[in-house]
Amino acid sequence: MSAQITLQPSGHVFHADDGESVLEAALREGYRLPYGCRNGTCGSCKGRVASGVVDHGKSQDTALPAAERAQGMALFCQAQPRSDLVIECREIGTVKDIPVKTLPCRVQSLELVAPDVMRIRLRLPAAERLQFLAGQYIDILLRDGTRRSLSLANPPHDDGLLELHLRNYGGPFSIHVFTQMKEKDILRFEGPLGTFYLRENSDKPVVLVAGGTGFAPIKAIIEHAIHHNIKRPLLLYRGARRAADLYLNELPLTWQREHGITYIPVLSDVTTEDAWNGRSGLVHEAVIADLPDLSGHDVYACGAPAMIDAARRDFLTRCGLPETAFYADAFTPAVP
Repeated sequence: MSAQITLQPSGHVFHADDGESVLEAALREGYRLPYGCRNGTCGSCKGRVASGVVDHGKSQDTALPAAERAQGMALFCQAQPRSDLVIECREIGTVKDIPVKTLPCRVQSLELVAPDVMRIRLRLPAAERLQFLAGQYIDILLRDGTRRSLSLANPPHDDGLLELHLRNYGGPFSIHVFTQMKEKDILRFEGPLGTFYLRENSDKPVVLVAGGTGFAPIKAIIEHAIHHNIKRPLLLYRGARRAADLYLNELPLTWQREHGITYIPVLSDVTTEDAWNGRSGLVHEAVIADLPDLSGHDVYACGAPAMIDAARRDFLTRCGLPETAFYADAFTPAVP
């Protein structure tokens, strides 16, 4: 039996299934409530139950003292409805609402998904979770004081592990990852960072342009949209040099087959070895060929700075895309 939950002051209404916490139900239905650990110890998800009854679950006294419980406060990551509820809690509306943290993490797995691309999965401490928007990135903090920015490839609802895609450009961190890093190594990072994320207050069709490992945040955005049943048309144009560079290619093919997402891979340096019968050339030129009028679209582009610059220039001047409808994240490698 589901419970109806009304969120104040926004007035949003959602439903929790049996066994679901308030936070789980809210995230499932697309409402972003603040959270941290998701296990009842940090207090980041604390809010007030204005009416109704909850089971406080495993809420820790250090995060929710008895006096606060008596005043109607609850940790929404643990609180399960026992009736319809009216709750008071702020919602995450923009990047500025999400706290930036510095956290340790452990390398859970390393997977070579292309000759020069490593998929890294990181596990946070048991008492921590990272709240972020699909498309944001983190900075790996290196021992020499430098940073390596990497986009999160997993969507926010799938936050048990953090997923990163790293291309080996020959920089110090890349060399370390590809030659020395091993499972269970400890890293530190700061995040989430960046303003590249899906604006959900628009109903325009979305064109996503991914070059190289710019596929990582685009993957997160698409998986977020699928999870939340966002109905806007999604068109993914993916650029790579060679067919071998289209790593994890079965994923977008699955999105296309099962969710109706248009997927158009484009290779810039095709050779006979590729046995390629798809599109070739520059990925943003493929967009222009298919969509000469972009005035009614939103565009999200991620990849090398040259690709971003060309896409921005040509989409705005040749296709009528409003500048406010172009969102971009340029990947700058540590070594040119």
